[in-house]
Amino acid sequence: MAPYRTSMQIVGDLLTATEQSGMNGIKPTTLLTKANLHHSRLSKFMTNLTGAGLINKIEFDGKHTFVITQKGRQYLETYKQFSHIAESFGLEL
Repeated sequence: MAPYRTSMQIVGDLLTATEQSGMNGIKPTTLLTKANLHHSRLSKFMTNLTGAGLINKIEFDGKHTFVITQKGRQYLETYKQFSHIAESFGLEL
């Protein structure tokens, strides 16, 4: 059984997977697999992330692709730094 992840960790996983996909973006099915989420849960997170301007949703020919924004990259970098600092104090996010 996979360990419990906080919402913050899931957001970090989603942003990381999206960033790693590059400028071509990532399809929802691939993102589901990489982030290890159910479709309904992914939809809620992606609605929040696109609403916050961290990820852009691109629609073409009825298909969706997600691309990380500059704001999303900044958030991810800050999250990684904070996570590293917390771990150095023996804390988990």
